[in-house]
Amino acid sequence: MTAGAPGRAPRVLIADDQTLIRTGFRLILTARGIDVVGEAADGAEAVAAVRELRPDVVLMDIRMPVMDGLEATRRILERTPDCRVLMLTTFDLDRYVYEALSIGAGGFLLKDVTPEHLAAAVRLVCTGDALLAPQITRRLVERYAAEAGHAATTPPADLAALTPREREVLTLMGRGLSNTELATELTLSEATVKSHVARIFAKLSLRDRAQAVVLAYETGLVVPRGGAGNCAIGPRGAVDV
Repeated sequence: MTAGAPGRAPRVLIADDQTLIRTGFRLILTARGIDVVGEAADGAEAVAAVRELRPDVVLMDIRMPVMDGLEATRRILERTPDCRVLMLTTFDLDRYVYEALSIGAGGFLLKDVTPEHLAAAVRLVCTGDALLAPQITRRLVERYAAEAGHAATTPPADLAALTPREREVLTLMGRGLSNTELATELTLSEATVKSHVARIFAKLSLRDRAQAVVLAYETGLVVPRGGAGNCAIGPRGAVDV
């Protein structure tokens, strides 16, 4: 399976224990040219359906019976690493979303998402990019990195493989900057930025930007500080928030 293959509609599996949610999402996506290949009412069904149907993207509810969406996501990504998972949640600061991003989910959506945003999100994540709403995602990661005590005062040795420029790019990704914004900030071409990002992912075994944001907080490159507003690069390349 190659997610986002040119000329082919994304193939989607919807996993949610509410029939109304599954039906509504199916209608929305089908009307916008996206192929819904199946549905699952719990995490165990989702794992089995992914193995059988090989979708490009799974819309995965976090809270489901039998097996929750977090465990289902972990199993799916272990067995089918090319599959992309978008987490569905009712709350933008659901405590499980942080862990979902850590294990490789490509992003998350609120269940009250607009039809246009839902379809756009599926198409985006199907290309291999991560769906990050920078303000919400950064706020979520800040809160749970701090609560879990993940933030480090000194970046660990596994970042030593990065060049100074790659470290700077990772730090700015942790702030939620897109490739276009990175290019502007660093006075580089977007092609050069994409090359830096690809090398960072390869060196640190990251799936996508979602994991890069999480790693930036867990290694102390980005430091949560009391929910303040803007980020600024601090000493030793850290970002204080």
